[in-house]
Amino acid sequence: MFGPHDGVRVSVHPYRRMMLFLMRGRNESAVYFEQTLDLARTQTWLADQRVTLFPLILHALASVLHDRERLNRFTVGRKTYQRKHVLLSFAAKKAMSDGAPLATIKRRFDKTESLDALVASLASDVGGARSDKSSAMDKEMSILLALPGFLLAFLIGALRWLYAWGLAPRSLVDTDPLYTSAFVANLGSIKIDAAYHHLYEHGNCPLFVTIGHVQDGRLLLRYTFDERVEDGLYCAKALQLFKQRVEDPASWLAEDAGRRIDAG
Repeated sequence: MFGPHDGVRVSVHPYRRMMLFLMRGRNESAVYFEQTLDLARTQTWLADQRVTLFPLILHALASVLHDRERLNRFTVGRKTYQRKHVLLSFAAKKAMSDGAPLATIKRRFDKTESLDALVASLASDVGGARSDKSSAMDKEMSILLALPGFLLAFLIGALRWLYAWGLAPRSLVDTDPLYTSAFVANLGSIKIDAAYHHLYEHGNCPLFVTIGHVQDGRLLLRYTFDERVEDGLYCAKALQLFKQRVEDPASWLAEDAGRRIDAG
C-alpha cells in the first residue's frame, strides 16, 4: 500500500537486505568500473544508417535494463524496489559556451521502441530542451529557489520522506531527472574522456554512466553503481550484453526485429 509510486517492493536475499542497514547511502555503496568498446563494426554501421553513436548507446543501455531487469531496481528507506519503467536521464548544453546552462532530459524507454523512433524522438527532445522555453523542471526550480534556504532544505527533506511512503506529489518526482534508472553523461560530445562520477543521494538513481570520446576506434565508458541493488556477477553479464549490442548493432537489431515479428 505504502511506498514509492514508481516502483514495486521486491524480496531480496537476507545478505542483500542487511547491506541496506550496513551501508547508509549510495556513495558509501558505490562501486566503479570501466569498459572499453571496439567500434570497428559500429562506426561503419552508423555511417550507413546515418545515425550517431549516442542514441545507439542509449538504446542499447535501455534494452539491457529491460532484459536484465534486476538492474532496474532502486533502494529507498532500507527497502528494494523494482522500477516500473526504464527511464534514462542525460544533459545537453544549450550552447557550446562557458556560460551556457545545461538542459537535463529525462525520458522513458519502452521495450518495443525502435532505434529509428528513438532517434526521431531525441531530436525533438533535445531541440525542445535547448530552446528558450522553460521546462517544467525549470519552473519548479525557480519557485523553490525563491524560498529561504532553511525552508528549502526542510522541503527537500520532507519530499524524501514523503516519497519513501508514497505520499510525495507525483509531478515533482516524475519530472525530477534524479528519479531515474540511470544518468548518462556524454562527455565525448565536448571532446573529453570518461570520468568517474558520484551518485546522488537525492532521488533514486543507482547508476551513473559517463561516455568518453572515440579514439582509434575505441570508446571508454565508466560506471558508478550502487552495489546494494544487485551483485557483481549479474552486473558483469549485463555489461557483456551491452558490449555485444554496441559493438555489433546490425546483428543485435536484426535479431530484435525478428523477435518482434514472431511476437506479433
